Amino acid sequence: MENRWLALKPEEAISTPLYLQLARKLADAINDGWWQADEALPPERTFSEELGISRVTARKALDVLLEQGLIRRRHGSGTFITPRLEQPLSRLTSFTETLKMKGFQPSSVWLDRSIGIPTHDEVIKLGLSPVAQVVHMKRQRLADGVVMAIEQSTLPLAYLPDPLAVGNSLYAHLDAQGHSIVRALQHIRAVNASPELAALVGIRTGEAMLLMTRIGYTVDNTAIELTDTYCRNDYYDFVAELRR
Repeated sequence: MENRWLALKPEEAISTPLYLQLARKLADAINDGWWQADEALPPERTFSEELGISRVTARKALDVLLEQGLIRRRHGSGTFITPRLEQPLSRLTSFTETLKMKGFQPSSVWLDRSIGIPTHDEVIKLGLSPVAQVVHMKRQRLADGVVMAIEQSTLPLAYLPDPLAVGNSLYAHLDAQGHSIVRALQHIRAVNASPELAALVGIRTGEAMLLMTRIGYTVDNTAIELTDTYCRNDYYDFVAELRR
């Protein structure tokens, strides 16, 4: 830990304010994984004592990170690292795969796994008969125990005859059944959280969320998956690399 504190220590000889130096060094340390998602940061007093700075400087540095969404404060509990998930838009991966690649522990809380008939929207997007049977699945998606998103998926019953057999990863289950999703069309837009969504993810009603709608196709270009994922805006980033 001594080396960590040494790396965080601001330099009085340069013109950049001490709190901005510390904020930048702390942001780099968080992004480098010095602290795990939802782990508590040391208190302002510890930063002050270890780095030889005032508590005001420490507080201002933490305020910068708070504005950037890297940390969050819990009244009476302290300051914690905000779990954030960056999902690249150039690669097709499942939620579970993405979390594992980023070092998070994925889990799900199932809210619904039922068989029924498709809605008008599902009929159109999946090219189904109006009387076809489909599987409707809804769940909370968690990273290290924190709810990151609410996911609602619809698949034809023929491709998922036993929805209760699905574990954390729908894509892994489809792979095992010989119905791999190899291509997807994905649309992202901003929405406001309904009272139900807000309660499920722990935010205020009306707060901004990201809605990701995905249609997944098998190797023979058959659409078999329609998924709406409502992502917490404060925990979730979509990243695209652009080249010229």
